[in-house]
Amino acid sequence: MTNRRKCVSYLRVSTTRQGESGLGIAAQRNSVVNFLNGDRWQVVGEFVEVESGKKNDRPELRKAIAACRIHGAALVVARLDRLARNAHFLLGLKEAGIEILCVDMPSANALTIGIMAMVAQEEARLISARTKAALAMAKQRGVKLGSPRHITPQTQRAGNIASAEARRQRSARWISDVRPTVESALRECGSLRRTAASLTAKGVPARRGGAWSTTQVKRVVGLK
Repeated sequence: MTNRRKCVSYLRVSTTRQGESGLGIAAQRNSVVNFLNGDRWQVVGEFVEVESGKKNDRPELRKAIAACRIHGAALVVARLDRLARNAHFLLGLKEAGIEILCVDMPSANALTIGIMAMVAQEEARLISARTKAALAMAKQRGVKLGSPRHITPQTQRAGNIASAEARRQRSARWISDVRPTVESALRECGSLRRTAASLTAKGVPARRGGAWSTTQVKRVVGLK
């Protein structure tokens, strides 16, 4: 079919292990194939990169962009964050003179890509900050943190501790935020059961969604 639009597929994973397993790449490739819908598109190239989204030096992405210019093709990615989590870098791509199609955001245009770029960068910053804080807490507790390239029982345990610490901090923040509302409802209702029912009826989100329980109410207000 001569009227098919041309496209270049760009797939990226963050670690060598993901790249060697092919799991992340396979999922992205399937998303792209389903999005392109068979004969509507002609794929003129596929470029695979194993690199962190924080790094701007992407040889395979440069090749993909060059291929787009050569063929007059669009650059197709499974998700916007497969390109980068750096707003300046993504906004630069927007000015590269090529069309960018995101499977997870098919209606995206230059404006939305710019906005999403800044959102992606902020998300990456928050993830990094939470990880560093959790690891710092684990280190203060005497856990020895090793290189992730050599996973040992000790480093696995450290990772589990850091993950648990991050969850504990999220739970503590949630309890701090919701406690005034729960205490007010408890004073008004007079019992744990009626308080749980009242919070559920008012649409106050429970920790993991769904209806409130008396155990959740007790935990929030600090009752044994």
